[in-house]
Amino acid sequence: MMKQLTKECAVYEYTGDGYKPLVDFKTWRVAVINWAERFDRANFERLERHNETDEVFILLDGEATLVVGEECRLVPMEKGKVYNISAGGWHHVIVDRERTETRLIVVENSDTCRDNTDYMPAKLPD
Repeated sequence: MMKQLTKECAVYEYTGDGYKPLVDFKTWRVAVINWAERFDRANFERLERHNETDEVFILLDGEATLVVGEECRLVPMEKGKVYNISAGGWHHVIVDRERTETRLIVVENSDTCRDNTDYMPAKLPD
């Protein structure tokens, strides 16, 4: 949802499931991640890496965990901190629906897509 406050200011919000780009401007994009099946711990099966962009994650509400590197290191996220995954860095975000309503902000290149992303099967550590 977008609300135009003034000519200079728009407010965006997304409350549905999953990943949703909200603002695209030239070379960058801001998106929201809310719970979706693909982000649920029970459905984790792969890592991804973006070859042409860093990707920034910011936890706004709830609980989320970043899975980082080929060894699947679990990094519990803290609200308000900025987590930067370097271009080419293997990662995934886990959002557990059972715990809380979770919302994350994602900042990335506006052309980030499957064509410049690799995927690798992975398992979470015990």
